[in-house]
Amino acid sequence: MSSRPDSGRVIPLPLLPHHSANRSSVTCKYRCGNACAHEAPNTSDNAYFGDIVESVLSRRGALKASGVLALTVGGATALAGTATAATPAPAPLARPRQGNVPGTDYTPVAPNTEDRVVIPEGYEQGIVIRWGDPVLPGAPEFDFNNQTAAAQEKQFGYNNDFAELVPLDGSGKRSLLVVNHEYTTETHMFVGYDENNPTEEQVRIAWAAHGLSVVYVEQQGGRLKPLPSKYNRRITLSTPFELRGPAAGSDYLKTSADPTGTKVLGTQNNCAGSMTPWGTILSGEENFNQYFANADSVTEPTAKKRLARYGLKGTASTRKWERFDKRWDLAKESNEANRFGWIVEIDPHDPNSTPVKHTGLGRFKHETATIKIAEDGRVVAYSGDDERFDYIYKFVSNGKVKQGNSAHARRHNMSLLDDGTLYVAKFSGNSPASEIDGTGKLPSDGHFDGTGEWIPLASGKKSFVPGYTAEEVYIFTRLAADEVGATKMDRPEDIEPNPVNGRIYCALTNNSNRGSTGNAAPDEANPRVGNKHGHILEIDDDAVGTKLRWNLLLVCGDPNDAGTYFGGFDKSQVSPISCPDNVAFDRHGNLWISTDGNALKSNDGLFSVPVDGPERGHVKQFLTVPHGAETCGPVIRDKFVTVCVQHPGELDGASADKPASHWPDGGNSQPRPSVVAVWRKDGGEIGAS
Repeated sequence: MSSRPDSGRVIPLPLLPHHSANRSSVTCKYRCGNACAHEAPNTSDNAYFGDIVESVLSRRGALKASGVLALTVGGATALAGTATAATPAPAPLARPRQGNVPGTDYTPVAPNTEDRVVIPEGYEQGIVIRWGDPVLPGAPEFDFNNQTAAAQEKQFGYNNDFAELVPLDGSGKRSLLVVNHEYTTETHMFVGYDENNPTEEQVRIAWAAHGLSVVYVEQQGGRLKPLPSKYNRRITLSTPFELRGPAAGSDYLKTSADPTGTKVLGTQNNCAGSMTPWGTILSGEENFNQYFANADSVTEPTAKKRLARYGLKGTASTRKWERFDKRWDLAKESNEANRFGWIVEIDPHDPNSTPVKHTGLGRFKHETATIKIAEDGRVVAYSGDDERFDYIYKFVSNGKVKQGNSAHARRHNMSLLDDGTLYVAKFSGNSPASEIDGTGKLPSDGHFDGTGEWIPLASGKKSFVPGYTAEEVYIFTRLAADEVGATKMDRPEDIEPNPVNGRIYCALTNNSNRGSTGNAAPDEANPRVGNKHGHILEIDDDAVGTKLRWNLLLVCGDPNDAGTYFGGFDKSQVSPISCPDNVAFDRHGNLWISTDGNALKSNDGLFSVPVDGPERGHVKQFLTVPHGAETCGPVIRDKFVTVCVQHPGELDGASADKPASHWPDGGNSQPRPSVVAVWRKDGGEIGAS
């Protein structure tokens, strides 16, 4: 893109420091393998955005007259239907305030750097579960200084990210809390930890601290109380998984431990996720590359290119797992890395079931996959690839969903993600390239918006990418998407359909390298140079088709910065927001956003924003998490909100020997990643008058 010498869009900038936004270097090191310290793996030269936009402008008048470019304002069926047309949001300050909409009526929390969870006036909070708390029978009480792998296999894992509550009854009083455990930070888990010489027991504790937890909880007012149950389960890096779908059994997936290419132990770096309409959980394997050693020993050109595109490089790994199991050593098991980077599905209703890795949804750094059911009953799964300059994808099933909550219906519906078509998104803007100057200034029509298309990559055993077999498309999806000219995005993370208006919302967290020398220039869907604050993309999608319309709901950052945009709302009345990560919705259709790496120097937090009507774009901060922590996995219910507080106290210079936080237990305690619930003191609905 930006390598075109005649584009006029390259803006030379120095690369920013090796860690992203306000995130500490220790977090970057252990969570993503210092991804920002390296050049982005996407070195493709996809069609420059400005080349596309001029042809769009030539037909813009006709499209606007027909309403094709406008986003739906309301009336969409919940989680169903194709895109409809309506008038786009008006220009900034063009509409009067009408007060808070239901679900957002609370006094916003001010930015702060306190070592606690700060919530609005009139609300209470409580810890649901912490790292090390018992999950399975026989789990000992957590003892930070005397951890064992055997204990951790029965205890709540580390660094909780995604969370969801799967209801067991119509009242919602009884639920299964399902939580991802994204990564381990060994320097904060073990006193006296030696990064160059971890012990085998420390490594095995880390293996057990990854994966997922399933915990039965009962609602008691706003509180959620974990209880012993037949449903409780720990999924770790030793749990057997089944590889399914069109690439299962591929030679690229076979190892000495699994010559069939259909079975793999464990899941790792699980970031966001979702609950399917049939009551299972989807979880995205994200920064798997950092766990593997000796990629540099692979010299065959094609294999080396494939590894590099996924960020697999170097010799020894950070955690040194390869010393204790050869599967983490690419010099010995060259295919093991291909068995990670998938969407995982688990059935929390059956603790004896085998979790699945769905190859049909492609392999990349999945932040998540979320489901929308089309009008014809087919399933549409949306997913973002969380890397600078990577892509947005969707999968459309061939089969149709079966109604009901029976085990038979769940088994059928779990198979839907194994047979369908995988697509990648290409976005076109409505404004002249000259009006996208990299500052975040709105173009003359008052909106960052446009159209787009879903480019097919593969369906079943058929590839649509020249030079790639179908199994190569699924296993090396990034490379296949490069070939078809997908649009390079600013770290697409969580992406979810709104259950009220039917539109799709994607958090683009940041991209400090946008517009720097040798990297892609700003475009209308990613309009800022050195984008350290991120933005929110809104998509009106023809669910099972190949056309879409899009709009930027938010261009995040300091409201006093001219290069920010809050859906057209008066910026003097909004909360500052930076680095959107996870998204969720309340029953009113309001968007809730958690942040990761606040570049405004405040603690991360949880924010609400209406997406329709006069209050569209009115961002309000609902809570902040302790310093060094990230806000993850929001669950929004009528009477309570939960968030996962990940890596509290994970600041540069801190460690288990010198903790920078004592949350949640206070005193001189070590910080512990935890799930927190927040509710109103009077028992009323969240954000209600």
